[in-house]
Amino acid sequence: MPQPDATAHSASQIIAQRIEQLYGQPLAALEALADHNPRDSMLAALTGSHTELALAERNIAFQTDRLRELVAPEREIDRIEAGHILDCARRLADSVAARDAYATSVGAVLGGLRRVSRPDTQPPAPPVPAAPAPAASRTR
Repeated sequence: MPQPDATAHSASQIIAQRIEQLYGQPLAALEALADHNPRDSMLAALTGSHTELALAERNIAFQTDRLRELVAPEREIDRIEAGHILDCARRLADSVAARDAYATSVGAVLGGLRRVSRPDTQPPAPPVPAAPAPAASRTR
């Protein structure tokens, strides 16, 4: 099997860079900050999803290496080995699906978020127009 390009950035690295750009701090500092407010926080959700994405990528690498070991040309594949190969392939497929799901969802969330400047450095936003008055109700 061909080896992945060592210079290619993994999805977790790209997501980490995007989180750092959004919040303007290193990921380790952001994770520590998120640990203090783990609930109801976009930062906690993003860093948690990044952690799960990185875990899926590590498991993909592990399962790929294990599968290579199991199907090495010098190994004899008996019934027990076949079961190990199938189990490893299933775990690999599960990790790829998890990685793809996390990368897609976190990428979509990050795509919808924008870094905002501090309020004291930007002019105030224009006021939101008032909602139109409700239409007069009809009487019969």
